Amino acid sequence: MKIQVPDNIASIVPYPPGKPLEELEREYGVSGSIKMASNENPWGPSPKAIQAIRGALDNLHRYPDGSCYRLVHALAEKLGFAPEEIVLGNGSNEIIEMLVKAYVQTGDEVISSHPSFLMYQKIVQVRGGVNIVIPLTRMHHDLATILAAVTDRTRLIFLDNPNNPTGSPIKPTDLYAFLSEVPESVLVVLDEAYVDFMDSELQVDIFSLVRNTNGRCGVVSLRTFSKAYGLAGLRIGYGLMPSQVAGNLHKVRQPFNVNQPAQIGALAALEDEEFYQQTLRRTREGLLYLQDEVEKLGCKSYPSQTNFFLIDVQGDATALYEAMLYKGVIVRSMKPYGYTDMVRITVGSEEENNRFLAALSLCLRELSYV
Repeated sequence: MKIQVPDNIASIVPYPPGKPLEELEREYGVSGSIKMASNENPWGPSPKAIQAIRGALDNLHRYPDGSCYRLVHALAEKLGFAPEEIVLGNGSNEIIEMLVKAYVQTGDEVISSHPSFLMYQKIVQVRGGVNIVIPLTRMHHDLATILAAVTDRTRLIFLDNPNNPTGSPIKPTDLYAFLSEVPESVLVVLDEAYVDFMDSELQVDIFSLVRNTNGRCGVVSLRTFSKAYGLAGLRIGYGLMPSQVAGNLHKVRQPFNVNQPAQIGALAALEDEEFYQQTLRRTREGLLYLQDEVEKLGCKSYPSQTNFFLIDVQGDATALYEAMLYKGVIVRSMKPYGYTDMVRITVGSEEENNRFLAALSLCLRELSYV
């Protein structure tokens, strides 16, 4: 073929997914492996969600509800928003893509941090926008430098709160002060994928930020059913935003962008408050347990407001990642993010947590890190 690929596409590095368990076991000759690298929910979705999905399988020959009516209205009732302020997506990833499609033209600027979710920059690059990337400061968003980087070409600012991979939150008072200085011509996108796991006093008043846009910038919150609700495999997320912004996103979204099982499963999961609260409790207990235990092994753990955290393993992170693979445990090396001595791990089930700690202890000794 002689088809020419535009430079902005040719230069993109594909998103690096975590290693699948099947591939790990085949490549390393292990069995019964566990994955603690992708921030997934080890307890899965509510049994009520699974039951609801099974009950809907006979209708897979029908297109899904393009408006996601029942789920949108359930979210509106639960969160206090109007239905026209909610947009559903094929994962919150798709809503990021909608925002860039709707508001970014060739040459427009979009500000994000590094490290953070890689897809912000990739989607902007596909659109032909200009990425302005601001390094984290002490593992937190550098709001002052971000504000100083705003120009008349800035269209969007992406802030993952809490940040991935550090798990660090933005103090609400700092965020409110920052938003008061952002020009009205800029839309600030708060990626709150892990908001369910945050301490309540660190969660921002997203209702007021979305509603009160008179004289200041607009704010969008991105949320997902992949984490606390355990529906990562169905790919469903949503955005809370001013109705004007939502109207523009509906202009660029696919007509049936959220599949039928995802809509039905998310609705049932949303209604199972007991299972949701149990997941949050077990995650917090597992996080505190793991952080305490890795410290006992001679590592340093970092505070986190998510279902994952960083560990300084006192040595090369990628070497430890490889050593852990031979023990049948997948973690995420942070070396590509610039944290050469750190790995990121997801809170697992009680059994997985103990399996991880045993493997980590062996690998630390084998590598003479502690």
